[in-house]
Parts: sequence; structure tokens; C-alpha cells
Amino acid sequence: MRSKFVRSSFCVLFLLCALVIPAIPQQSPAAPPPRRGGSITPPITDPDETRDRLAHDLEKKAAKERVAALKSDTDKLLKLSVELKQYVDKSDENVLSLDVIRRADEIEKLARSVKDKMKGPN
Repeated sequence: MRSKFVRSSFCVLFLLCALVIPAIPQQSPAAPPPRRGGSITPPITDPDETRDRLAHDLEKKAAKERVAALKSDTDKLLKLSVELKQYVDKSDENVLSLDVIRRADEIEKLARSVKDKMKGPN
């Protein structure tokens, strides 16, 4: 009796598997995920596109260099301003040092330079 029960259980299990497996949707083999790389671009065959991309890359590089120069100049501007403040604090109302005037001129030139760089290449 036990063998009949095992056989019938096995048959029921087999039938269930036969009915359930075709109901599962078949998936196609997974395509490899697209590459994620900022600098990897497909090859360009059009010379106009190549020229445009090179111009864009040059503009990007110039913008990065301009920002780096702005940071450097503003750091210098801050340093000069602090030095000017110290010179002014040390001097009294009757004596105006030549160093103070030179620092003020240097700050003025640097501030104009920073302002021009902020406006951009246009």
C-alpha cells in the first residue's frame, strides 16, 4: 500500500511540475549591461561631429582652467586684503605708508582680473 501511495504522489508531483513549468515565462538570455564610462564614446565617422566634439572638449578644459585661476586669484586677493588690513591697523592717522598704497593698487588690479575672468571668454 505504501508503494502505491508513493507512486501516486510521484505521479501527482510530476503532473504539477508539467503544468507549472510551461506557465513560467521564458526569459531570453540577459544582454550585457551598457558600459558606464564618462570618457568612452562611440567612434565618430562624421568630420563635423569630430570637430564639434573637439571644440566642446576644449571649451570644457578652458572653463576648468578659468575656474582654477579664479580660485587661485581669490585666494591671493584674500591674502592681500588681510595684509592691507594689518598695515592699516599698524599705521596711525598721520602716516600713510607706501606699502599700504602699493597693496591697495595690487588688490585693485587683482580684483579687476577676477571680475574679467568671472565674465568669461565673451
